[in-house]
Amino acid sequence: MDLLRWFRFLWALGIEWDRATREDARDFMLWMKVADKPTRIHWRHRGKALSKVPPPRSGRPAPGTPNPVTGKPTVGAKYSPATRAHCETVLREFYNFHLNESTGSLLVNPFPLVRGRRLSQLGTQRDGGKKHRIRRTGLYRPTVPQRVPRRIPDEMYTKVFAGLRSHRDRALLAFWVATGARAEELLTVKQGGAIVGEQTVSVIRKGTRDYQDLAATPDAFVWLRLYQESAWKKGVPRGRHHPLWWTLRRPWRPLEYDAARMMFNRANDLLGANWTLHDLRHTATFLMLDDPNMPPVYVQKILGHKYLSTLDIYNRPTRDDVIRAGLAHHARQEKRREATPVPVDEPSYNPDSLSILFGRDAS
Repeated sequence: MDLLRWFRFLWALGIEWDRATREDARDFMLWMKVADKPTRIHWRHRGKALSKVPPPRSGRPAPGTPNPVTGKPTVGAKYSPATRAHCETVLREFYNFHLNESTGSLLVNPFPLVRGRRLSQLGTQRDGGKKHRIRRTGLYRPTVPQRVPRRIPDEMYTKVFAGLRSHRDRALLAFWVATGARAEELLTVKQGGAIVGEQTVSVIRKGTRDYQDLAATPDAFVWLRLYQESAWKKGVPRGRHHPLWWTLRRPWRPLEYDAARMMFNRANDLLGANWTLHDLRHTATFLMLDDPNMPPVYVQKILGHKYLSTLDIYNRPTRDDVIRAGLAHHARQEKRREATPVPVDEPSYNPDSLSILFGRDAS
């Protein structure tokens, strides 16, 4: 999609892809910053006249505004910094490949890296003059803000779980929160990978493609067994090497990410929320880190992260934590103001000491 967007930009200007200059790349990145994203028409209404296409549903938050339930911003009308940064990286690597292969009439990469004095000045400004290892980045790459991971509160998770329609969906949700696996990792599990006796599920890790056993809760296996019994009675293929998750209707097909995402979105719509499947992974991480008896290095291995420092983002206070702490502070202040002051006795002299001082009879 990033390449197609870039090619369409060049076609509009009448420029061949191997004749693009750095000025064209700069203009493209500036265009992505100010342009609105194209509106996608639902597949049911493709080919129809615009007058026959129904208007979007009312009552939804405006694009880019925070969701009233989760606090997460909705998808905006403009291209996000993360999308623009991803596009810049894809195009830079695309031209690097063709430069190495001597394809076409390329002389330079239109998406260069920051070099020379500009790189040293950039590193000094960002780190206050401290010497450190400077990582080279794209010249036209935008700054991507660091996002704080979101967790689903326990009471909202219960409501989302209650809104699911089948045992399969309940089992999926329970496994995602229990194992902390990525959505795609859990969806590609085979039936032989769910080991009930050991209470583990075997997933193929993203990137390394290694097998890893992840521990799950007994409730997750209960929902899985209920789903399997009902699915096998309907004729779903059964065997150790068959996929664990299938569609609910014929023809039987392995459950893919898009279908699982739409399933979770339907549960979100009941609450007016906009959580994602990856937020379930964040929720599992928060639950594990909140356990004082769970070493962070084990959490790192469960998540499949390469470095322990990747857990630092979970130590930052979330929106809910900040609001909860602020409300607790105001409650303590109000309680302190409303408390009845305890009368304090004024300091006085000891009568025996006065008698001795002035020579009075103690009797």
